[in-house]
Amino acid sequence: MGIKVERITKKFGKKVILADINLALEPNRIYGLLGRNGAGKSTLLNIMSDRIFPTKGAVLLDDVPVHENDAQLGKLYLMSEVNLYPKRSRVRELFKTTKTMYGNFNEPYAEKLCGAFGLSQKARFGQLSTGYRTIFKLIVALCVPADYVFLDEPILGLDANHRELFYRELMESYGEHPRTFVISTHIIEEVANMIEHVFIVENGKILIDDDVDHMLAQAYLITGPADKVAAYTQGLNVIGTESLGNLKGNYVFGELNNDREIPDTVQISRMDLQKLFIHLTSEEVSHED
Repeated sequence: MGIKVERITKKFGKKVILADINLALEPNRIYGLLGRNGAGKSTLLNIMSDRIFPTKGAVLLDDVPVHENDAQLGKLYLMSEVNLYPKRSRVRELFKTTKTMYGNFNEPYAEKLCGAFGLSQKARFGQLSTGYRTIFKLIVALCVPADYVFLDEPILGLDANHRELFYRELMESYGEHPRTFVISTHIIEEVANMIEHVFIVENGKILIDDDVDHMLAQAYLITGPADKVAAYTQGLNVIGTESLGNLKGNYVFGELNNDREIPDTVQISRMDLQKLFIHLTSEEVSHED
């Protein structure tokens, strides 16, 4: 049945961080949770994993509330930027602690990943660099027996080689043992080919809740002479524009007018997910009238 987030609102004092959030996560899918800094992504993931409590609303897993429910919470794992581990504990000790908490921790896979990433199990957590602290937390996230794994900015401090290794291991792990991943990241272009469904959070609200393929099928870049582009995109949902001399590019999200003839000098191409995200969350969204 999956996870249902029902009318979640979170306030800190008078400031509204999340406002009436509704979403659903199905089993065995990879989701992207996208939003600008301060949009409320981390707050939402922390509420879903019961680390902080909502002002209003509920989170259900298979129609059972997760709040203070150890059986349900044992099916969830949140890997976040926050370092919750004792600095003097060694990596191997932290693996054992995780096994005690979650049960069927995949120790052989953890050992393999430590070798692949170059992480010594003898190292103390407090002595690890930012990148290797992230690597440690990613290894735990891939090895816990959780059905729902939330990855909040999972590549913090990782170099390009380690990021590529993580993405490869994530997809191999997902293929061998399907479960639900939610990836919250600002480096969208690197995860665009992995995620199946996207939630875009803007100002504490869900702006987009859609399958990636369906969303990108409605995302266009219309380029050509400024007057021709303006005429062709009149009345369409223009979410961004750019100009160079007499040339203009309008970013359109939504249906095109198939009854309208496309001028020979106008080109229509597709937007990628990162471009679409940038223009959807820009404060300067324009609409051609």
